[in-house]
Amino acid sequence: MNWKQFIYRYKHIFVALYFPVYMVWFVWMEARVDVPFTYIHCAIDDYIPFCEYFIIPYLLWFVYVFATLALLFFDLKHLENYYQTIATLIIGMTASLLIYTLFPNAQNMRPTQFTHDNIFTQVISMLYATDTDTNVLPSIHVFNSLAIHAGLCRYATIHKQKIWRNGSFVLCLLICMSTLFLKQHSFLDVAAAIVLFMIVSWITNILFRKRTTK
Repeated sequence: MNWKQFIYRYKHIFVALYFPVYMVWFVWMEARVDVPFTYIHCAIDDYIPFCEYFIIPYLLWFVYVFATLALLFFDLKHLENYYQTIATLIIGMTASLLIYTLFPNAQNMRPTQFTHDNIFTQVISMLYATDTDTNVLPSIHVFNSLAIHAGLCRYATIHKQKIWRNGSFVLCLLICMSTLFLKQHSFLDVAAAIVLFMIVSWITNILFRKRTTK
């Protein structure tokens, strides 16, 4: 297969052109220091302990997202699911960036020192050093996990493979919990991401239901 045949067969890769735009916008906001930030916190956060072991599902998010998108990308007979998943991600991530831009927010719940010195806390230290504690509400980490889980659930239904749905649910839940136990996000950030996902999912379900019934 030459490159022209590859592009023709996998032309749906071009929707990924959104992600460089997203990264430029996000990096710009991460570098902002001259805006007044609203700090996000609620009483529930004080009851959630820090647990370094949650760095494992937190980092598995990257594998979860990219592996699922690759799975849906190559499922050429059911590209509607791929497009719906991508549409959900794009709408939700854009909405999140708009919220961050218009409502600069941050959190200050990260521990200043760790009780244990191990590989997990060392990785978390690197995470804290590279990922600022700004732009937290809603949590894109949580929103994307929910969008990916929805895409995998549709895949499981199409291919009659229940194990995908069950495995995805467990990993999605652990990833969402990890944002809280690593003090990356407030409970409010997670709740906002869930509400945003419900709204965006409702929109994309309507849009793609209309496409499939035409």
